[in-house]
Amino acid sequence: MPKGYLALVLHAHLPFVRHPEHSHFLEEDWLYEAITETYVPLISIYDELVREGIDFRITMSMTPPLVAMLTDPLLQRRYVRHIDELIELAEKEKVRTRGDDAFQRLADFYLDRFRRIRHVFVDQYKGNLITAFRKFQDLGVLEIVTCCATHGFLPLMQVNPEAVRAQILVAANHYRHHFGRSPRGIWLAECGYFPGVDAYLAEVGIKYFFTDTHGITHATPRPRHGAHAPIYCAGTGVAAFARDAESSRQVWSKDDGYPGDYNYREFYRDVGYDLPLEYIAPYIQPTGDRKNTGIKYYRVTGKTDQKLPYDPHVADERAKEHAGHFMWCREQQAAYLAGSMGRPPIVVSPYDAELYGHWWYEGPNFLNYLLRKTATESSLLKLTTPAEYLDQHPVQQVATPPLSSWGAEGYASFWLNDTNAWIYPHLHEAAERMIEVAAYPDERLSPLEERALNQMARELLLAQSSDWAFIMKTGTMVDYANKRTRTHLLRFRRLYEQVRAGRVDEPWLAKVEYLDNIFPEIDFRAYRREGAAARSATTLATRF
Repeated sequence: MPKGYLALVLHAHLPFVRHPEHSHFLEEDWLYEAITETYVPLISIYDELVREGIDFRITMSMTPPLVAMLTDPLLQRRYVRHIDELIELAEKEKVRTRGDDAFQRLADFYLDRFRRIRHVFVDQYKGNLITAFRKFQDLGVLEIVTCCATHGFLPLMQVNPEAVRAQILVAANHYRHHFGRSPRGIWLAECGYFPGVDAYLAEVGIKYFFTDTHGITHATPRPRHGAHAPIYCAGTGVAAFARDAESSRQVWSKDDGYPGDYNYREFYRDVGYDLPLEYIAPYIQPTGDRKNTGIKYYRVTGKTDQKLPYDPHVADERAKEHAGHFMWCREQQAAYLAGSMGRPPIVVSPYDAELYGHWWYEGPNFLNYLLRKTATESSLLKLTTPAEYLDQHPVQQVATPPLSSWGAEGYASFWLNDTNAWIYPHLHEAAERMIEVAAYPDERLSPLEERALNQMARELLLAQSSDWAFIMKTGTMVDYANKRTRTHLLRFRRLYEQVRAGRVDEPWLAKVEYLDNIFPEIDFRAYRREGAAARSATTLATRF
């Protein structure tokens, strides 16, 4: 029996960004960069581990907005255009860097990498990466959990319980649609929990969720095993797993974390900014605005502007060393905790998936070595998933977690402050109106009105995305976040007025359905409260 268990959790999420009205849109690059640098590299690693018969375990949340984008034909086609442009640029770079051995080798490295990524995306998985992730889940090596429908921060939505419930119901239905089973776990957006959320999770059959460390250590009564054993929420039996602070710090810390190693690739030096505009113009924005291309020739080097050339081989060796160090630290941690707890602990190590590959270029290599080493070399530590752990260790303490998040200061201040507080009165009002019209009795609704109500639900959910408040707080791309919030709320209000008046503008509705096409299977009835249909019958009758 192992001394302890390690549950690696990657939170894979991007806000829903899809702009068919533009041929090129800068924010769509968030998805294309993540496919190139994170999702395809992870899939390639999982495929290789499976081929070699290595019995690994890893957990990923795949949020509904991300799944929707990865399965969208328009975005799939645009990604192929994107990777083809990178291949073309890398081919040009092979010519430009002749005579410089270090940069010539890097140009070759990128060209080979981009071609392999295109092969995985186009030839192996036919443009739909969800089929790859679902395959690994069906093989039992990957556990996929869902997330709130549009990554809504639930603690700031609890004034409208039906809105909280809808975020959960829509997510669970979306998961079943794409993965052919019900979700066993959920990543609450931003790890945002408040007492009572677990009742909505239990309603759809979800068995567990994640909190930050203090979400468990501050529970009532105080958990006897701290953050290294799950607890069952009182009254529902839904399990809560806590983030392990020590393993998180080893990767996340900007001062001490592995990604800061001087041999790793420097994120902030890219040929999109370094090369002459006339040369790089076909590969940046059509407006001439520069952007990252993904071809980066320098390593971290140190706190200096004089960066040295990147060496992928040296960086890969450092990733292997860091993986061994991480495993050793978890083994020592598990042995120590087991001695004091009298039972094997579980160390839950969650990270944003995009850290691995996008921000930390060598991150997928690190994971590859870590999974291999832990699965084949460690007698003290066993890889697991939360669902597997609960199946094997069903007896746990019962307690009630407090409101918490994994944001700065640990509660809700990052999503409610002087940069973004203005959005919440509008979101709460829209939720109240959604609940109002969702209560209209079915027998009095036309098919066109049902379409309008479903689109209202989509617009509200998209407006509730925590990404917009997050961006407003960080101060990057604020204009885009403001515009997205306002656009969804204005579309919602126009639909609400049309439904109330009994005059839905079908051509305009069809246009909005095309633009904001997330959740084609959505049912506005997710916003109904018990008995609301009967209470609203009189209100609706005045329209006919």
